[in-house]
Amino acid sequence: MKPEHPYYLANEPRQPNTDLDVLDKYTGQVATRVALADAEAIDQAIAATEAAAEPMRRLPPYERQAILNHCVNQFERRTDELAMALCIEAGKPIKDARGEVARLVDTFRLAAEEAVRIEGDVLNLEISARARGYRGMDQRVPIGPCSFISPFNFPLNLAAHKVAPAIAAGCPFVLKPASRTPVGALLIGEVLSETDLPAGAFSILPCRREGADSFTTDPRLKLLSFTGSPEVGWDLKSRASKKKVVLELGGNAACIVDEDADLEDAADRMIVGAFYQSGQSCIGVQRILVHQRIYEEFRERLVEKTRALKMGDPKQEDTFIGPVISDQDGQRLKDWIDAAVASGGRLLCGGQREGAMVQATLLENVPEDQPICAQEAFGPVAVLSAFRDFDQALRQVNDSVFGLQAGVFTRDLHKMLRAWDELVVGGVVIGDVPSWRVDNMPYGGVKDSGFGREGIRYAIEDMTERRLLVIRDGGARLSPHS
Repeated sequence: MKPEHPYYLANEPRQPNTDLDVLDKYTGQVATRVALADAEAIDQAIAATEAAAEPMRRLPPYERQAILNHCVNQFERRTDELAMALCIEAGKPIKDARGEVARLVDTFRLAAEEAVRIEGDVLNLEISARARGYRGMDQRVPIGPCSFISPFNFPLNLAAHKVAPAIAAGCPFVLKPASRTPVGALLIGEVLSETDLPAGAFSILPCRREGADSFTTDPRLKLLSFTGSPEVGWDLKSRASKKKVVLELGGNAACIVDEDADLEDAADRMIVGAFYQSGQSCIGVQRILVHQRIYEEFRERLVEKTRALKMGDPKQEDTFIGPVISDQDGQRLKDWIDAAVASGGRLLCGGQREGAMVQATLLENVPEDQPICAQEAFGPVAVLSAFRDFDQALRQVNDSVFGLQAGVFTRDLHKMLRAWDELVVGGVVIGDVPSWRVDNMPYGGVKDSGFGREGIRYAIEDMTERRLLVIRDGGARLSPHS
């Protein structure tokens, strides 16, 4: 990793300072220093996006596609560099980091495909005699300058889910990456700066939270897309005034294992869902509901597999559990685990921490009002409980302020459909954990998990508006009551 990184203001790299230290999350040492934007730079960036709105709107779809394809090619060429940056700045195990780079490539490739498929509809307006001789059609037009705020846990791909559809839709943007993991977004900016995007089409500006108010409140920005914590997201929405807002917030995802499930397969997938990238995913498995007839056998399998996970240096190929994002988050998780045990829960394995390293932890019989059940853990911790009947399990999944995704292991078609109908979540995954996602699906949640959907085609819908054209056939004979 380079010792310094500039930010990008109106497509250009700028290095006015090196005020933001980015830590290697495993060693705790400074890995690089990044330029930090002040209020003046943010204002200049917003003004540049406003000036770029018209050139971006006029950029032909095939040129937007070419820009996105350039990014695909460069990201593929720089895979190892991007993965190691993730490993260092986010503490993400190197295998997981390579997986995120692959998703970055997928996301930009999907956007390149969608850039030439943004189409409208032909409308039949002759719904009654008064509309005889009228026809209509609509087109999708860019909403204009967009504001993006991305989180620390997927520094590349969650930034990509905002940046790539904006380019496909023809929207200029300003992006604030998470201050703890800004390097991935800045590397995306480095590649974008090589393209023929109109001047001012993008700015990527790490900044302090207290200095980023303009990303939310400035009326020149027409859409705010935020991914992060519910507390911050709902506050931003309340201050966003007239702009459109898309929120992808937290969760405490549940997974049901019914009595007919393949237990070995379900346990293997649960390990991935609960402990992948140290559980720092808003769709990470946090609540595991297991039918009482198979509960003991499943618990035994899952505990054995959890104890076998290697924790350590994320740069090593066989590491599965790396650090959480900070020592403070490690302490919070330890406090929640201890509170769960003190309230009557049973610790099955794990439960210890050293700094930001938290052991993969399983608990059972924890009261549902404990933070480790009711709130978002965002760490390598999951809680098991038993259920008697499937409808009881569905009710238990729904007993949450969150509603992002849920997983169900069952072979019963009727139960699959009932889960899809009854679970109050954005997505139901059958035969797998709720942590599964590919980048073209409509991904998002309900309740405190936010609203709006990511997935390139669905993000483009948010970043464009329908514009109607109505044509009257002057030669048509109209109704006297028209």
